[in-house]
Amino acid sequence: MPRLCAVLFLAVALLPAPAALAQQGAQAVASPILTVDQERLFTGSAYGRALLDEINRESTALAAENREIEAKLVEEERDLTEKRAEMAPDAFRDLAEAFDSKVVTIRREQDEKARALSQKRDAAQQRFYREIAPILTEIVRERRAVAVLETRAVVLSADQIDITDAAIARIDTRLAPEAEKEAPAAE
Repeated sequence: MPRLCAVLFLAVALLPAPAALAQQGAQAVASPILTVDQERLFTGSAYGRALLDEINRESTALAAENREIEAKLVEEERDLTEKRAEMAPDAFRDLAEAFDSKVVTIRREQDEKARALSQKRDAAQQRFYREIAPILTEIVRERRAVAVLETRAVVLSADQIDITDAAIARIDTRLAPEAEKEAPAAE
């Protein structure tokens, strides 16, 4: 492994520096392999953010709803505890079991809402990647590359093969009108 790292380091070190590229008039290093940060494409482009905005609003609303429910349950539990001293043990047990059942049901319902939001985010992300595939394909063809790797899966690379910024710029140019359509009117 140390030998591989040394070879990779040497290979990257031998690539022209950005200043040298500018002097040569080159836009990017000719490389059959390119890298891209998929998460940054999604969260850093206007179109990706537009897809996420509604999900983020729903997530914020769910968090507020959860806090409200929690406050009500804490109050209800406090009332139940105060009543305990003046109740028969069987009557209290029945109320306590009903309260526990109510808490379990509410927790299940809120967890389902959170799962649905997570699935909605996953679906939005899949839609995003499906729709930007032609843009990435175009960049790959222009750079005469044969593969694009996720940046986080690469141990070492030259910054010049990362196409994330170029892809975001094209996504924003081409899909900005879509992003505006996706964004609901301000309330």
